[in-house]
Amino acid sequence: MEQMNLETVEKIRMIAGRRNLNMGDIAEGTDQTRQNFSNKMKRGDFKESELRSIAEILNCSIKISFIDNETGKEL
Repeated sequence: MEQMNLETVEKIRMIAGRRNLNMGDIAEGTDQTRQNFSNKMKRGDFKESELRSIAEILNCSIKISFIDNETGKEL
């Protein structure tokens, strides 16, 4: 799961850069302090609701899904 979190953080940074947003902009948009948001970025520790807010700020859609490990099918 840690790898997934790192990839998510990298994606947030990449998209923010493309949108000319800094992490402070995203922190402010999600009603968090910069320090709190920075800590979450370091840990890759976001609630689903926070990821949805971040996606909205980044003008993106977000897709969260479960994949059945036995069948490989998305549920």
